Formats: sequence, C-alpha cells, structure tokens
Amino acid sequence: MKKMIIAALLSSLATAGASAETVVIVSQKNPATRMFSEQASQFFLGKSNLFTPVDQAEGSHIRADFYQKVADKDPAQVKALWSKLVFTGKATPPKEYPNNAEVKKAVAADPKAIGYIDKSAVDDTVKVILTLP
Repeated sequence: MKKMIIAALLSSLATAGASAETVVIVSQKNPATRMFSEQASQFFLGKSNLFTPVDQAEGSHIRADFYQKVADKDPAQVKALWSKLVFTGKATPPKEYPNNAEVKKAVAADPKAIGYIDKSAVDDTVKVILTLP
C-alpha cells in the first residue's frame, strides 16, 4: 500500500512539473500585446534589438525549456550562438537573473525589456504577450 501511495505522489509531482507553462512578458508600459514564438526567438538569439531580452539563470530548467520551445535549440546551441555574436562584436548577451521574481522585477522596470517566467509568477506589474505550453 505504501508503495502505491508513493508511486502516485511521484507521478503527480512529475505531471505537475511537466505541465508548468512558461510565458513571455513585457512591462505594462510596453505597447506590445501579442507575439509569436518566432518573434520572441529573434530577441533572445540576438537577431533583433527592438526589445532588450532578460534571461533566466544558465542551467535552469525554465531556460532550457524556453529555448527549446521558441527556437528549437538546446542550451549548448544557444551558448555557442551567443559566443559567436559576442566574439564578432555583433551583440551583447541578455542579462541573467536567478529566478522568476528577479526577471519579473527587471522587466517591469524597463519598457524595452522582454523576459520569460513561469505563468504562476505573473502579476499586474508585467504583461503576458505569449504563452508557451
């Protein structure tokens, strides 16, 4: 009986983690209201400077999941791309923050900033412009 309960708990925890949604956010002062994944990837991969990207910490699950969903790239591919851009002087990588709260705070304070956080961390200081399943 104990094994069944433990198995059920572990299964529900795995399902809860897998079902977390990531959202792309901007400041309430930013006029953007919607964005496609392809557009978001342009900002986070240094192909456009219309927005200032704000990244989650390197090695975090949300960061790996985000880049996989918007750009179909794993962390090593993203790091290699940014290394090349920095080396050639074409771009500066996004500033990293350690968690959802810090990303949200940085985005809320800068009308040009764009970031991504867990949907559960959204409040009225930021605006969601894209939801990634």
